[in-house]
Formats: sequence, C-alpha cells, structure tokens
Amino acid sequence: MESHPDLTELIPGLPDEIALECLTRLHYGAHDVASHVCQRWRRLIQNREFYYHRKRSGFTRKAACFVQSLPIHSTSNVKPEKQPKYGLSVFDPITGIWDQIDPVPKYPDGLPLFCQVTSSEGKLVLMGGWNPVSWEPIRDVFVYEFTTRRWTQRVNMPLTRSFFATGACDGKVYVAGGHDESKNALNSAWVYDISANEWTELTPMSEERDECEGVFIGSEFWVVSGYETDSQGRFKSSADVFDTTTGTWRRVEEAWGVSRCPRSCVAVGQNGNFTSWDEVEPAVQVGTCGVDIGDCSVVTGSAYQGAPQAIFVIEKSNQGQNGKLIKVDVPDEFSGFVQSGCLVEI
Repeated sequence: MESHPDLTELIPGLPDEIALECLTRLHYGAHDVASHVCQRWRRLIQNREFYYHRKRSGFTRKAACFVQSLPIHSTSNVKPEKQPKYGLSVFDPITGIWDQIDPVPKYPDGLPLFCQVTSSEGKLVLMGGWNPVSWEPIRDVFVYEFTTRRWTQRVNMPLTRSFFATGACDGKVYVAGGHDESKNALNSAWVYDISANEWTELTPMSEERDECEGVFIGSEFWVVSGYETDSQGRFKSSADVFDTTTGTWRRVEEAWGVSRCPRSCVAVGQNGNFTSWDEVEPAVQVGTCGVDIGDCSVVTGSAYQGAPQAIFVIEKSNQGQNGKLIKVDVPDEFSGFVQSGCLVEI
C-alpha cells in the first residue's frame, strides 16, 4: 500500500529535523530537480516558510538580476536589427557565475521595453513596459519562480503607467508615479500581493513624479525625484516615502542632490543619504546601473556613449562604506547594455 505523502519521511532513515537541514543546504539550482523527487519535497521547496527558513539559516544566495540587451546574431546576408532586444541575466558576485533566465512565454523574442523588474521571497516580478513590437504600453505582470524555473502570468496592473518607481518587501511589490498613456505624470500608488495575486490602491503621493526611482530602506518605500507633467526633464530634489507599517506617506526635501534622472543609479550611503552610482568610477559614468547586494554592490555602465559596457564589483568595509573596486571579466553573451537591475535573494 502506498504511504500517504504527508506521513512519509523526508529522507528515509533520518529524523525530519535533520532531513530538513539537509534540504535547506541544497543550492537553489537543484530545487527544480529536487521538487520532482516526491510530493512532500515539492510542497516543502515551494513553501514560503521554507524560503524564510533558508534565509534565517544563511543558505539563500544573493545575486544581481539585470534587464540586459541580448547579443545580436547576424549573418552576411541579414542586417542586424536596430532596436535591441532585452532579456534577464543573473550574476552571482561570489562565484562569478552568470546565468540567463528563460524568456517570458508571451514575449519569446525579447522583454517588453522599459519593463520593471523587482524581487521578493526568491521570486522575480516583471511588470509593465512597452510591447516590443507595437511599442504600446502594457499592463502585464509576470512572476518567475527560481524553484521551478517557470514564468506565470498574473493579474494585470490596475492602470497603464510607464517609467514608474517600484520596490518589493515581504512578498509585496509597490509601484508609484510614472506617466499614463497621455504622458501625464502620476502621483498614484498601488501595492501588489504576490501570494494573493491582488492589487490594492494606496493613498497618493504629495505630487506627480514621472521617471522616478524606487528604493526600499528597511520598511520604507522611497520614491526618489521625478518631474511633473509641466516640467518634463526638470528632476526634483525631493522624495515621497511610504511607511509600509503605518500605511502613510511623508515628504522629504533635498533627498536627491544630483540634478539628473535617478533611474537605476540611486545609491544609498552609509548615513542613509542618496548618491549616484555614476560617481564611483569614470568607466561606468554613462548609462549607469547599480545593485546593492549587501556585502558588495554591482555597478555597470560605460565610459562614454557607445563605449563597451563595464561591470565592477564594489566591496564594502566593516563600516559599510564602499571600498575596493574589482572589474569583472564578462562573457560575450552578457556584455550587452544593462537597462535596469535589482537584488534577488534565492
């Protein structure tokens, strides 16, 4: 007689407590195979609490995930396409290993242009952007599970918005600002619950913020800079801050001291002040994108317009200050322009 799946041992001959610790130590790259061993392993590996158990035990891995232009393959008879196509790449700065995430099934030939990607609880959330063929703004939302290496399409964003701020914390994704289909800057904000697959509207920010940047500091979602409809390109120095514990906004003046677009280049200093990643190294001062990974940061960019893409790992001192810069030797297939990026803890 076949045993009930919940009554079987995780690993035959071992107490479940020890078996759990063995499975906790599995590299996330083995989770897809392990989830096919039995139903109980599958339920465990895909369980939200198992992710947090691995995190508390120190067995999750932090990496940088980039929206990056794909290599252009051309022949002598076919001219290369002018419009680059984008995919998702993952870089582990500890091992130096690069990986390409499978395409979103709905967009097999390249991600939506200017889409936003963020991560929480070991999942990637990709939303918005422009249809790569028609260039029409879209409201699609997709979630990628590293444990199964599969994409699922979720409920759409409630409103069409482009160039908005986004950030994730505790299984929820926050979006704010950007502009609508008529290029009107927005002050509205929403939160998406990944597990419940539901959107909830938040109270609006103090003002419109197009082309703003989202940053999480603790339990606070910072929406940095941006501009209003009537002042396109004139970026504000202020920020709106949403406290996820109280559900309230506050406005902070002089948060962004750099008179430029904050997209993908906002760095959080040791004292909580914001600086720009393009200031750390002349080789990445154009098209800069930075991802803070905790013990180090990964910064990409070019020395000038049209120059080759450079990638550096910036080590941190015990006091949390930026230290030594290490240039990364990048395989050709991961040398494309980086549009944006986020931390993923798998």
